Amino acid sequence: MIEIAPSILAADFSRLGEEVRAAKAGGAALVHVDIMDGHFVPNISIGPPVVECLRKATDLLIDCHLMIENADQYIPAFLEAGADMISVHQEDNQHLDRTLNLIRAGGAEVGVVINPGTPIEALSEVLDLVDYVLIMTVNPGFGGQKFIPKSLDKIRRLAALRDKRGLNFRIEVDGGITLENIQDVVKAGATMIVAGSSIFHSGDAKQAVERMLKLACHVQC
Repeated sequence: MIEIAPSILAADFSRLGEEVRAAKAGGAALVHVDIMDGHFVPNISIGPPVVECLRKATDLLIDCHLMIENADQYIPAFLEAGADMISVHQEDNQHLDRTLNLIRAGGAEVGVVINPGTPIEALSEVLDLVDYVLIMTVNPGFGGQKFIPKSLDKIRRLAALRDKRGLNFRIEVDGGITLENIQDVVKAGATMIVAGSSIFHSGDAKQAVERMLKLACHVQC
């Protein structure tokens, strides 16, 4: 089943509740929240207080993507704020097994993320611990970047590895997803599609989500 996850990084924060409601009306399954600390990535975004406000404004699942250093220190705060899903980067975690189990113990779905330059083989020892793997299809830190084409092969290889090992984690993609390439990423094996600018900069978030779902479903619904 295809799930569209609007990224609020691209939303108008003065109208955040309204924007999220419009995306939900178009069929969005969850809301993607990019947490950036200015250290792991060269940008600063938001923290638990915004997630807490978002929790009050929507009943959609809240998917928190932690692009931060020392994630273990902040995971409890995001859980308390209302995160339903939390993903952490392989590249910034020396004790990834421990971190993933910390998320699981807090009652949230568990995700692990890899950057464009990180091979899927780096996740070999933790794939059985996660509910989803997020493949970054741009270098993280800023919205509006162009999709990296070689990411498609990475998605395919991850899907093949999952099938070979008999696992059932979902594959999420984030970065440069548009109406022009959404079918390609779905064909490659992704089922959770994060999109920010393509939705919230379109002028009509509801219609943008509807169009993305329609195109994706031509491939896999």
